[in-house]
Amino acid sequence: MSNDIQFDFKREDVARATRVIVIGVVFLAVILLGSRTMYTVQPNEEAVVLRFGRYNATATPGLHFCIPFVDEVLTVDVRERNLRMPFGITGEKREVLAARKNEEDVLMLTGDLNAAAVEWTVQWQVADPQKYLFTFHSERVDQDDYLQAVITVVGRTVMNRLVGDYSIGEVLTSKREEISIKAAADTQRTLDKYECGIRITNLQLQRVTPPEQVKASYAAINEADQTRDKLENEANKEKNTLLPTAKAERDKAIREAEGYAARRRSEVKGEIDALMAQYEQFAKAPDETRQRLYLESLEKVFSNVENKTIIDSDLQQLLPLLNLSEGGR
Repeated sequence: MSNDIQFDFKREDVARATRVIVIGVVFLAVILLGSRTMYTVQPNEEAVVLRFGRYNATATPGLHFCIPFVDEVLTVDVRERNLRMPFGITGEKREVLAARKNEEDVLMLTGDLNAAAVEWTVQWQVADPQKYLFTFHSERVDQDDYLQAVITVVGRTVMNRLVGDYSIGEVLTSKREEISIKAAADTQRTLDKYECGIRITNLQLQRVTPPEQVKASYAAINEADQTRDKLENEANKEKNTLLPTAKAERDKAIREAEGYAARRRSEVKGEIDALMAQYEQFAKAPDETRQRLYLESLEKVFSNVENKTIIDSDLQQLLPLLNLSEGGR
């Protein structure tokens, strides 16, 4: 009898233990399914969801759900990153390279067949996670390193071509901003053709200098250019000072000439009108007018003579002698 009671007691313990194990397994399964059903995308990330190994959707930051054991979630960092060109390096690698880089690595040929040392910085980020993960993919290296290598090749190709379109002076001074803008646009255009899912957010020229061997000569050229610019500025300042005065004098002379011309035209017109009036009177009475004009002319002539001697035109005798004495002078 005691043996039967002991046997029943052990069977109840086994059943209880079995229930505990089953509940534990179910609980673990629920936790596992819950962890595989939900996933979180961080603010600086985007997630690519694969369903049965094929692209299904792109998830933005936040909490999302998926089908366990069917969907695969791949997160991609979409933060903006910097890339120092033309070396294609970032972060702590810059200091290491700065100590051992060769200047020949950064020399580029300009349009006037000179050489310039050109370094620039590219800022980029992932714009399309799907293309970023699957268009360019390598099993041997990290995906970021692989895509940075692609950006480096494209960026160096574009910059070499652009620098070759400008002279050394333009590259070093006036056209830096223009080259930066064109390089960013052309690099983005080429990457878009490759469909690698990368966006170029900024491109800035960092160091653009002549080669070390010709720096002294180029410094002398710069000094000469600065002197030339200074003299040109002084000449322009002098011109801007004298030109208004000269224009004012010119305008004054023009106004005086115009006034003189108008006055002379009025005087000539008055003389013409007077002559025309005399002509009209002459046409009406030629003899009287001729006599009047004769008398007026004589009056003008005799008005300037102090002593006058009048001889009768009808005198028949010899011409009398004039009294040449002092009283008759």
